Amino acid sequence: METIDSRMERLRSLLGEMGGVVIGYSGGGDSTLLAAVAKEVLGDRAVCVLASSEIHPLSERAEALETARKLGLSVVGMATRELEDDAFTANTPERCFVCKKELFGRLIAIAAERGIRWVADGANVDDLDDFRPGSLAAAELGVRSPLCEAGFTKTDVREAAKNMSLPTWDKPSLACLASRIPYGTRIEPAILRRLEEAEQFLKELGFRQVRVRHHGNVARIEVEPEEISRLAEPEIRQRVSDKFNELQYLYVALDLSGYRMGSMNAVLNVQKQD
Repeated sequence: METIDSRMERLRSLLGEMGGVVIGYSGGGDSTLLAAVAKEVLGDRAVCVLASSEIHPLSERAEALETARKLGLSVVGMATRELEDDAFTANTPERCFVCKKELFGRLIAIAAERGIRWVADGANVDDLDDFRPGSLAAAELGVRSPLCEAGFTKTDVREAAKNMSLPTWDKPSLACLASRIPYGTRIEPAILRRLEEAEQFLKELGFRQVRVRHHGNVARIEVEPEEISRLAEPEIRQRVSDKFNELQYLYVALDLSGYRMGSMNAVLNVQKQD
């Protein structure tokens, strides 16, 4: 049976062979592990690029920069313009392809300016099981996924990060705010701001892994299954209801299935069955 040490050795070997890499860095567990190992292997030839726009919560950007500071990572900030592209804001199932194609294209340009051949993302093996059009953009543009190539699952990433004492080893999964909006509903700045404020409120109440899904006048809340009962406690339930009403949601629903990655893609499976 392959061990985490053997996967780490393979990852270091892959990065060494690459000779330099520009990493799409978000401050999440996957990209932070990749960035930390790349810095160890490649030094200044490992460059992290942190994208910022309305689809990324400000709090996550601040955390990403703080993590980079602690780890001594070289970070380049880059403002992206997804909301200026109708192909993105129309919010079709190909939304992520549109977003990632622009992002990776700009990362490739940054790499070229620095004489670096490779651009990489933090995708791992488990990401292959979900609907991810962004991975098609990566493949088209020759973007590599070293964690995936080295055989890392999400569990492996957490174990390796813990072994390296990375502050993100148990960080909840990240996804852009646009992923909270159903396909076909236009992505608008006002909706993104409501979602960001709603999720930040839940985090301030102590819920770590949260998603607020936007369904018009309805907000559907996902938390970890073991946290559902706490959210349903009378005092917390009332506070959440009051806050979400302030954010102009007429109805506030608690998803009894709890948080699960890519829940908005469930409709795609239904459409295939039809």
